[in-house]
Amino acid sequence: MKLGFISAILEGWSFEEVIDFASQHGFECVEVACWPDEGSERRYAGVSHIDVAALDDAKARYIMDYCSSRKVEISALAFYPNILDSDPEKSTKNIQHLKKVIDASAKLGVNLVTTFIGRDQNKTVDENLELVSKVWVDIVHYAQDKGVKIAIENCPMLFGPDQWPGGQNLMTTPVIWNKVFDILKSDNIGINYDPSHFVWQMMDYIAPIYEFKDKIFHVHYKDIKLYPEKLRRVGTMAYPLDYMSPKLPGLGDVDWAKYVSALTDIGYKGYTCIEVEDKAFEDSKERIEHSLLLSQKYLQQYVI
Repeated sequence: MKLGFISAILEGWSFEEVIDFASQHGFECVEVACWPDEGSERRYAGVSHIDVAALDDAKARYIMDYCSSRKVEISALAFYPNILDSDPEKSTKNIQHLKKVIDASAKLGVNLVTTFIGRDQNKTVDENLELVSKVWVDIVHYAQDKGVKIAIENCPMLFGPDQWPGGQNLMTTPVIWNKVFDILKSDNIGINYDPSHFVWQMMDYIAPIYEFKDKIFHVHYKDIKLYPEKLRRVGTMAYPLDYMSPKLPGLGDVDWAKYVSALTDIGYKGYTCIEVEDKAFEDSKERIEHSLLLSQKYLQQYVI
């Protein structure tokens, strides 16, 4: 397994600065954020370290040569929007940009894109599965024709009032994964596995690793800390951030030894990336850098 990080936490950095930091500190890969350059409605989005819309052959060669010279690989190109947004204009724009990310991933020889399946938060699961069949079959075929795989992260995107009632990402449980994979019958659609989201949903985050071993294309390292005293007061129907917090790996409730052990059991040898969303480490550039290095130091006892 190769250890790296997702670049979304490094907002305002240039592509070269991101890769140089990774190289100087022994990271083997970077999941490169590729949002359109127009801002975002939420935190950890809107960051772009590769402008996929302007990526011609010369720029692609420059990026590949730069990474090669620093001995850092691009694990995937990352764009996490709501593809199934209830606003048709937003959905269309997100689909168009996702296809540009797919094009760029093929041009760079990365051949992997990390994203969300999306969800119309005002529709039921079954209604959203119908949307998946209408929208995502074409996207998967597009990626397949380009030789690009798509890894869907299992984050519910259900944290605050603007994302309620249903959340903005459908692929949140193994039951739904199976239903989506039955609709999108392709070897090019899989999972970007993040155990933290199962923790606050009170779910088993180890067993699905074995069940979906052939569908895990990419892995995230992010932790979640539950606050039992808060949960007892607000209950599971409250906004999740009322009873939990994202943390650096090792500072929350994920058993990382068991998690990485399960990945080795299934023979996973792909990319594994630290995802920092811990507000305790976001008050300065130095603290953000420190958060990545702390996470790396902790995970290196397992990821070799």
